[in-house]
Amino acid sequence: MEQLNRGSSAGREREGGLRGTHGMSWARSKTSRIALMIWSLVAMIGCDVNAALEQVSQARHLSADLLIQFTKAADAANRAVMADTDEASLAFAREAEQAKEKVQVDIDGLKPLLEGLHYSDEGRLLQEFVNQFRDYSELDRRILDLAVENTNLKAQRLSFGPAQEAADSFRDSLKSVAPRIPADKWRVEALVATAVATVREIQVLQAPHIADADEAVMTRMEKSMATSEAAARNALTTLSSLVAPGFQPQIAAAKASLDRFMAVNQQIITLSRRNTNVRSLALSLDQKQKVIPKCENVLHALRDALAKRGTTGTR
Repeated sequence: MEQLNRGSSAGREREGGLRGTHGMSWARSKTSRIALMIWSLVAMIGCDVNAALEQVSQARHLSADLLIQFTKAADAANRAVMADTDEASLAFAREAEQAKEKVQVDIDGLKPLLEGLHYSDEGRLLQEFVNQFRDYSELDRRILDLAVENTNLKAQRLSFGPAQEAADSFRDSLKSVAPRIPADKWRVEALVATAVATVREIQVLQAPHIADADEAVMTRMEKSMATSEAAARNALTTLSSLVAPGFQPQIAAAKASLDRFMAVNQQIITLSRRNTNVRSLALSLDQKQKVIPKCENVLHALRDALAKRGTTGTR
């Protein structure tokens, strides 16, 4: 009986030992699982923070580039307006369009980043710029379309080139004409002077006509030109009846030069009436200068707001 009792006691001790060992193993397993869960959570948080920081960095870079590209677009458009050749105007206009395309690329890249970071204030600033940039682009397109036409510059070149040559040819044709009878010498010279002077009067009016944007003012100048043309033609008609027969070819040459001059003058008036350089410059100096600062102020605010974001990348 005593041996049975001792056996039973030993069995309970072994059973208790097994239970204790199993309990300790279970506890250690549970602790390991908890530690693994904590480590995984820390790793996930670390990954989220790193991803957020990377997104913040990208957003800052895009906002900075957005300001750079917008400034490039505005500067190139201004150079297109001020360019003195068709080639330069077209080149600067293309440069402005390319910069605006890059602005749109930056907008498209920045918007989802701000949404993913839940940066509502920055998102509002970006949308404000998008609205202003739309207005800017519409105005800029009008300005560039006018600038590349260069009608005022083309009119100016005609005035200084073909028109000047025709006027000089008109003067030279009348230099040597002589009257049929000596008594008409002073009358012939006076008529020659009148004819040449009236053509010069038209030339003098070309420059202000090209530069002026007032329709009424241009109309008055054109009436003065027509009066001067009539005076020149009347002088040639009278001269034709007074000069010796041997000088009739010079009168004919003078008439041909006057016809050529007036044809060029009409081209100048047509181009000047388009006034594309004057209009594009006026828009650039007036309306555009009201839009550009608004866009730049919003972009500066967006860039500064992103620069103030903390290291966590979120609020």
